Amino acid sequence: MDNHFEELNIPTLGSIKKLLDPIYSRLDIIQENINKEITKPNKGKFYRNNDLKNLFGLSSNTIIKYRDTGVLPYTRLGDIYLYEIVVIDKILINNAISL
Repeated sequence: MDNHFEELNIPTLGSIKKLLDPIYSRLDIIQENINKEITKPNKGKFYRNNDLKNLFGLSSNTIIKYRDTGVLPYTRLGDIYLYEIVVIDKILINNAISL
């Protein structure tokens, strides 16, 4: 009777962690790059409505209300509304609340 037993190696948590750490590091870098792309405004000097919605979570109605009440200065070209990035940044700084 020939008993051949193959050795079974069960990986430890530490060895699994060593294998996964480089993958997690790469995923973190990928996520950072995705976040940068998501928050990157138009490459010009102006935001558009969709930029305000995505960056600041504003609804279309809120943007219209802010335009109509003068809270949000804008330039209109036909049906396109443009919001100067520098002006929006100043509004955000001026309305910052320090605790």
